[in-house]
Amino acid sequence: MTPLKLHWQILIALLLAALAGSLAGTDATLFGVRWYAVFDFIGTLFLNALKMLIVPLVVSSIIVGIAGIGGGGAFGRLGAKTLTYYATTILFAILIGLAIVNMTAPGIIDGQPAKERLGMAQVSEETVASMEGKGAGDLVGIFLRMVPTNLVSAAADGQMLGLIFFSLLFGFFMTRIEESYAESQYKFWNGLFQVMMKITDWVMKFAPIGVFGLVAKVVASTGFAAIVPLAWFFFSVLAGLAVHSLLVLPAMLYFVGGVNPLRHYRAMAPALLTAFSTSSSAATLPLTMECVEKNAGVSNRTSSFVLPLGATVNMDGTALYECVAAMFIAQAYGIELGFVQQFTIVLLALVTSIGVAAIPSASLVAIAIILAAIGLPLEAIGLILAVDRVLDMCRTAVNVFSDSCGAVIIARLDGEENVLPDTTPSAAKG
Repeated sequence: MTPLKLHWQILIALLLAALAGSLAGTDATLFGVRWYAVFDFIGTLFLNALKMLIVPLVVSSIIVGIAGIGGGGAFGRLGAKTLTYYATTILFAILIGLAIVNMTAPGIIDGQPAKERLGMAQVSEETVASMEGKGAGDLVGIFLRMVPTNLVSAAADGQMLGLIFFSLLFGFFMTRIEESYAESQYKFWNGLFQVMMKITDWVMKFAPIGVFGLVAKVVASTGFAAIVPLAWFFFSVLAGLAVHSLLVLPAMLYFVGGVNPLRHYRAMAPALLTAFSTSSSAATLPLTMECVEKNAGVSNRTSSFVLPLGATVNMDGTALYECVAAMFIAQAYGIELGFVQQFTIVLLALVTSIGVAAIPSASLVAIAIILAAIGLPLEAIGLILAVDRVLDMCRTAVNVFSDSCGAVIIARLDGEENVLPDTTPSAAKG
């Protein structure tokens, strides 16, 4: 199934879910079975499938990604510049998302949390008490959770910070052992990652059915009251993506790379349109490399390292989306997140964006990790599925554009002269 075909199927599922939910309500039955229970079963089954993927997908992808970066002498000047650029732009994207979602507060409608409009289950008072009122001193607990005493227990309890930290260490030191052992380890983890990618792709084929169940359940219980907060969430994400792709990244191109951003937009137009239509930075990678090399003039030496790595670890749009989604859900539940919880969101969005597979809607897995870490119900993911597909297309285009900006900036910093000619005179030699 092509990603574009999946888009249309999900859009049709959304329309059918809205119709079915509004007609069925919470009491309508068929052969003694309530339609609401059927919607709930379908939605819960899809969410369980997503939860099933979290641990093996994230662990294997991070280990393979870090091992791939650390092997073959890639941690030289080119590798250092690339990783510095990616970490910087992802952090900028997350902070932009955090600022916008705090300003717009899409989860608050008419001064009240939107949980009733969205048909959310109640959160226990213990959960609210555990999340509110924490200070900077509780940051110590975050770093303590990064080093779990038992990895199996951490995986079972959903303590992903510890698993992520272990995966980073494992991937790094895997390249520091004898080559024969390192090769077998890499083949094992890469094989596991490839299998998990296939399973994730297979699960996402059922996304139209899962979306139908989740959205129909919400519409059945709340009617169309959920449209307003979801619209605010939708435009908050779009605003963040626009600020990042139209202001931050062009500013980096101009001031750091010394190139004209408008020329780069024109050079990357085919790749950006493909990324938008497929929602897959991995599927767009061949065209991205062609545009960067032929249209932007970046050497194959730079593009062949920066772009494949970027398709794996550089997810600016995804990280921004994860941050806004987690904050929106917390606001909708009426939970005020303090500095500690917001720092946790920033940290997890930064790290989990590395482990997100470059396929449509894979960021839902990362959002589940963040929600679990800050104590929010994973069922809330169902709320954002209604608008996820269009946002997925937009954030993938931002991911690909950031990768291409990184290739151009790094090429310029390495002294390549043929990158986007007619650059700005003041910075071209910098």
